Parts: sequence; structure tokens; C-alpha cells
Amino acid sequence: MVRNRPIISVLIAAALALPLVMFAQTAPRPKKTRAAAKPDFSGVWFIEEYHRTILPKEDPPFQPWAEVLFKERQAAGENRTPDSGPDPTERCIPPGIPREMLQPFPWEIVQARDRVIMIFEYQSLIRQIFTDGRKHPDDLEPTYMGNAIGKFEGDTLVIDTVGFNDKTWLDPMGLPHSDALHVIERIRRTDHNTLVDEYTIDDPKAYTKPWKTQRIFKLKPEWRIQEYVCTENNNVK
Repeated sequence: MVRNRPIISVLIAAALALPLVMFAQTAPRPKKTRAAAKPDFSGVWFIEEYHRTILPKEDPPFQPWAEVLFKERQAAGENRTPDSGPDPTERCIPPGIPREMLQPFPWEIVQARDRVIMIFEYQSLIRQIFTDGRKHPDDLEPTYMGNAIGKFEGDTLVIDTVGFNDKTWLDPMGLPHSDALHVIERIRRTDHNTLVDEYTIDDPKAYTKPWKTQRIFKLKPEWRIQEYVCTENNNVK
């Protein structure tokens, strides 16, 4: 019997281990959670209906100086001063945001891993919206198009843009803004061919409170973005 003890020990160990092996084979495996898919806005888009103003039904809550300047720009016509006109885009100055998106020209959305890229036909401008979690830089240099970061909330892309200069108009009617302009956009696809962008204009130097407007864009699957050279297309002598 002494000689057989190693064999017995092995058999006992195997018997004890068997339930563990069977449990490992039959125990349910934890399900892998799949990250929610990001909405796809890729494609060429064109504004559904072009307007010379982005104003909602009522005038926005102007600060006094902004209201005076807005009325001067509307009334100036051919007698514009250097401050009231001409329209900056007539001098090939980039329209800025949101106006660049509202021009009667197509623009395309291309989605990458860490950003959403907008390619505009008008003035051949590019807008990059970083979606990798970064914040706005602390040392922003004011630009025409601003600095844009974004995040996805369900089926909506939320875009936060700051860092503008004050050289553009919000629309062709001459709505002013300052270098404190902060634009929040909420972009969503209401159906395959329709994109809605809701804009919140927050500029405490020019307006007493934030105000909202929205525009609708239609998918143009057969269109391609073409080259646009502003100096060859403007009509300002």
C-alpha cells in the first residue's frame, strides 16, 4: 500500500480539480460591451434655403453699440464707411462661423478618428473640429474661423468654437460680433438626407444674452467640392 500512495494522491488531486475544470468550461463568460457607434454625417451638404440673415423672428438682444452698428450697416448702402462696409467677404475676408456654413455653396463633412473635418467650397476653407477630448488652448490667437472642439452626445455632434477675431459679420445683413464670440452648435441628422444645425450665439460684448437660430442642409450625394478662388470671383473694384 505504501508503494501506491503517489498514485492515489494523483487520483485524488485529479478528482478535486475536475469540478474546477468543469466550472471553468460551463461558467458564463462576461459579455463584451460595445461602444456606441458615432453618428455618421459624411457627405456633401447644401443649405436648404438661403437667407441674407440668420436672425430668428425677433431681433437679437443687442448691446447698444452693436445695435447702432447693425443699423448703420443696413442703411449705408453705397455710402458705407470703412467700419460699416463693404461686406468683408467682398474683400475676400473669410466669412467666419456660422456664416461660412450658410453661404450658397456646398461643403463636405469628412469624419476621422480624432476629428470632424469640414471642407468648404466657398473660398476653399477648411475647418477642423477635434473630438479627441482636448480643451481649447489657453493661448489662442484670434482667427476668422475660430478654434473648434467637439463631442458626440447620442446622435448629435456638439461643437464648441471660440477664439474669433472681430473682423467678420455673422450674416450678409451685417450682424456684428466681438472677439468674445462663442458659438455652440448641435448638429444632428433628422433623416438620411437632412442635417439640422442649431446655433447658439453667445457674445456678451455684443449681445445682452445668448440667442439661437438654426439652419437645415440637404445631402447632395452626386456633388463634389470644386475649387473657388476668391480673387477671381469677387466683384469689388
